[in-house]
Amino acid sequence: MRSRIVMSMLAGGALLASILLGAGAAPAQSAASHSAPAGSADVPAEFGTDWHDPVTAAPPVTEPVTKSCQVTLAEVQFRDFTPYKGTYTPPDGCGDRWSKVVLRLDGKVKGRQYDRLGYLHVGGVEVFRTSTPEPSPDGIEWSVEKDVTRYSDTFRRPQDVEMLIGNVVDDTYTGVIDVKVTLTFYTGRSATAPDRVLTLTDTADGTTVTTPRNSERIVAEVYATGSGGGCEEFWYLTVADPAPYSCKADHGPYREVQIKVDGRLAGIAAPFPNVWTGGWSNPFLWYVVPGPRAFDVKPIEYDLTPFAGLLNDGRPHRVEVSVAGVPEGQAGWSAPVNVLVWQDPHRAHVTGGLTVDRGGDLVNSSTYTPGSEEHRVDTEAGHRLTVAGYVDTSHGRVTTTVRRTLAHSSAHRWTDGETTDGLNATWTDDESVTVDGRGPARTTHTHRTYTMDGTTTLGTDDRLRTVLTLGDRAAVVATREGRRTAWSRLDDTYTGDATYTVNVPRDQRHAVGTTSERYRWYGSDVCYDRSLTTVQGVLTRDDTGC
Repeated sequence: MRSRIVMSMLAGGALLASILLGAGAAPAQSAASHSAPAGSADVPAEFGTDWHDPVTAAPPVTEPVTKSCQVTLAEVQFRDFTPYKGTYTPPDGCGDRWSKVVLRLDGKVKGRQYDRLGYLHVGGVEVFRTSTPEPSPDGIEWSVEKDVTRYSDTFRRPQDVEMLIGNVVDDTYTGVIDVKVTLTFYTGRSATAPDRVLTLTDTADGTTVTTPRNSERIVAEVYATGSGGGCEEFWYLTVADPAPYSCKADHGPYREVQIKVDGRLAGIAAPFPNVWTGGWSNPFLWYVVPGPRAFDVKPIEYDLTPFAGLLNDGRPHRVEVSVAGVPEGQAGWSAPVNVLVWQDPHRAHVTGGLTVDRGGDLVNSSTYTPGSEEHRVDTEAGHRLTVAGYVDTSHGRVTTTVRRTLAHSSAHRWTDGETTDGLNATWTDDESVTVDGRGPARTTHTHRTYTMDGTTTLGTDDRLRTVLTLGDRAAVVATREGRRTAWSRLDDTYTGDATYTVNVPRDQRHAVGTTSERYRWYGSDVCYDRSLTTVQGVLTRDDTGC
């Protein structure tokens, strides 16, 4: 679970249509072998030197039935921390407007290697963040797809490309990470893609952005990940003094990703509790089925439209992201920002104003209860924020109100020496965005729930067992004048139970493990249900239905 047992090591550090219709940042999908699941007679007694290629239960990106063109962004082997640098040229023969753009990463690695975190930038815009699976001695291959249509503005011009999956290759860690990344462009027009995609500029006064003067909608996205091999990779387990635990934080495990505009709090969000493929001290949990979002790290989104009237003056404005709860001066979080802008084509300058910026007090109570056999920390925390503003557009005044409420509840229990270490945690991120103007008032309410319930136990025989359940859920309801017009529900649940012997060579671990994932996504415009099960690295179940 953490460094004292086996620490995973990592390198460095949706819009309504995304949730309801599958546009925007779509779920990652492994395109590994889809051969028929094995029968019980084909399951070995323990893990061997090879296992099924990584696969997720998430749906594939849907592809339009139109002409397509493909461009290779990168084809590289990562052996160290040297970024790949190349150039991108827009596709020839598919125009400069597309109905969809799909990114695909194909990777392979063999031997021995840790999980690694990676990013891909095009023209300075972060279009993809990922982590890698840990390989078998015989080698694995995996693929990830992502809908990147929202970055079409970036793709219309030649750009520099930078990609890094920081890696270490030596006599012990032999796995060279070999990847190829392509973009496939489908002709047509997207009804939801922003007009501009901006990045922040570093200045002496902080990071700034200058938006077009006719911006009528502004959304910031933040690829926030706690990583780097330190305790912030496991931020949800940290405790405050005087609790005797190896990962400390001044105020316990509560984390909140905040964005500010010119020093004003403009957005709050609960970070997703990512578990990478070496997490919870047990790589055998993740060899075939990764945790939710591990291969496709989704950005946090903040609707900054209430601030459009202030931002539209043609001047640079400070936009800064921070993570509340991180001990002062401590590194461990990466939070690159993209700013997506929709413009009013009939106005050179859209004026407006901020009318409400009201934040409640951040409440964070983390209570330590000592015991003769078990230590315990209970944490209850949360925060509220409401912002509202208007813009005077060519089609009239439009007022946007954003309300967001965060809550964290967790119970962390461990024994002396941390030979037993368990966490039961729930995070909720409740957001409503109301747009009033140009017709009846429209509200989109998104209720996100993330869960983690697991325990790692190290026995006197050096057998380490991890039992874990992870949940990624979201319920979205769109209304017009109070009447429901669209809805969707997502439930991505992972469960795993794996045991192996520590402090011995790899071929003496005698590892066993069962993992499963069920991804359900249904609503007014979607119906998808897929279940996977693996035993000792063999895929024994792959059912799809609805």
